Amino acid sequence: MQRRTLIQSAAALTLAPALVQAQDKYPSKPITWICPYAAGGNADSRSRQVAKAMSAILGQPIIIDNKAGAGGNIGTEIIARARPDGYTIGMGNFAPLAVNHALFKKLNFDPLNDLLPITLIEKGPLILMVRTDSRYKSLGDIVAAAKAAPGRLSYASGGIGGSHHLSGALFEHSAKIDLIHAPYRSGAAGASDLMAGQVDMMFEQMYSAMPAIKGGRLRAIACTSKARSPLLPDVPTMAELGFPAVEVQNWQGLIGPKGLSADLVRTLNAACNQALQNAEVKDKILSQGNELGGGTPEQFAALIRAEAPRWGKVVRDARIEAE
Repeated sequence: MQRRTLIQSAAALTLAPALVQAQDKYPSKPITWICPYAAGGNADSRSRQVAKAMSAILGQPIIIDNKAGAGGNIGTEIIARARPDGYTIGMGNFAPLAVNHALFKKLNFDPLNDLLPITLIEKGPLILMVRTDSRYKSLGDIVAAAKAAPGRLSYASGGIGGSHHLSGALFEHSAKIDLIHAPYRSGAAGASDLMAGQVDMMFEQMYSAMPAIKGGRLRAIACTSKARSPLLPDVPTMAELGFPAVEVQNWQGLIGPKGLSADLVRTLNAACNQALQNAEVKDKILSQGNELGGGTPEQFAALIRAEAPRWGKVVRDARIEAE
């Protein structure tokens, strides 16, 4: 009897490390992916595309949880306050990571210190558009008209402090002109009013702008990327037209809470990089005129550190305040 007990104890000791290793294997249960924007938008659709590919790689479901509101702050705060165990991650967007610290009087999280960048997913330019029947055929026409009649020309945006608005504010400052900002509840609503003749122009994200441009309903005047887009090779950049400061990329990537272990960050970074090479994911990003992300956590962190002071200055110079 004693010999049997000793054998059982020895077997238990032999199995113990294997059990601990199995319990420590990540991931061993579903992962929650927080999207700080509503269902149906680009952040949501891209979250679902990348999460689906990562789920197949990691061998566990990744569940999208939309937590919209306050310009992305609500969902981003949830990520920042999550347990750093790798089971709550999410989409980190341009606005809450680089703009809102200057736009809002108070944030309940520190974008640079309470969150860990994991992988950049994509960067996308904006297109300055006018109606096809607009008398403004070029950027020079717009600048000349704005200087001749300050405070008369208007531009639409998807809301205060978003990439549409900040592109317009940066253009105003760079060209030393005075435009009227017309904020809407969404970029789509702003583009609809542009086509209806209610506003004169709009900086729209390329993935949203392309259908109206290709359909002949809107004319592309300029692109905010550093180089011309292969989807619109005849459309010059703002830099080519004399405004190099008006370089805007609406970027987003995978983030997690501060305290994630180096091993977890490496695992998630590797899975996300692999997901971005998935043919379906890659095609979706590139076909919309966006630049494919990827790379190291350090590279994504460097982008955020560079963007935060730049956009903070734009917000302060333009005296932009959250609604």
